[in-house]
Amino acid sequence: MNVLESFSLKNKVAVVTGGAGLFGRQIVEAVAEAGAKTFTASRDLKKLETEAKPLRARGLDVTALPYDQGDEKSIRDLLAAIVKTAGGVDVLVNNSVARPMKSWPGTAEQFAESMRINATGLYLMVRLFGEHMAERGHGSIVNIGSIQGVVGPSFHLYEGLGMDAPPDYFFHKGGLVQLTKYAAGKLGPRGVRVNAISPGGFYNNHDPRFLERYNALTYLKRMANMTDLKGAIVFLASDAAAYITGANIPVDGGYTAS
Repeated sequence: MNVLESFSLKNKVAVVTGGAGLFGRQIVEAVAEAGAKTFTASRDLKKLETEAKPLRARGLDVTALPYDQGDEKSIRDLLAAIVKTAGGVDVLVNNSVARPMKSWPGTAEQFAESMRINATGLYLMVRLFGEHMAERGHGSIVNIGSIQGVVGPSFHLYEGLGMDAPPDYFFHKGGLVQLTKYAAGKLGPRGVRVNAISPGGFYNNHDPRFLERYNALTYLKRMANMTDLKGAIVFLASDAAAYITGANIPVDGGYTAS
């Protein structure tokens, strides 16, 4: 196979959760542009449809479906619906995330809610879709983590800005990296690869003071943009990464390298 052809997702079925968010939009676009029959899923079907329509207008195969990562039945129903429609799943990108906590003084209930969706829900997605893939003898799962699951917080970034780094996010994003390694070991012998990507901060009209502080911590001196995740996603999803599993790739402009 020609090396460029190995990056193609043609004739593959891809599922992207959280497909209407800042990262999700470019992830959906990336796998669809690479040729995959793409399903995008979240709790907000209306928002997903808003994002999917212009992609379909370009001739990309994108279907929006509802699901709730905090509900095991909803996860099972999502898998069943895609299998019924498309025959099976070849690629899963776990991008959904809930943000119930805003700061260190958050409540125990908020922390528990975060774990229900971001930890238990992620585990169920990886296990249920991973077992489905293993039964078929192939598949690729890409978990979207964060630099905050790799390094500790830089609180000076938020000083005087009314911002904070909530502890639940660091907890479940760190756990995501270990779950990725565990699942890679469990599913690898049956043909399923499991990897993670840890993005850096995404520019979204930040306070100029935050932007200056953050950019100074990256080697490339900028935050991520609307295309920076696309190449890494397609690479890990495709046969180009056929011998890569259990890896966590920072896509952060060098933030975690210093």
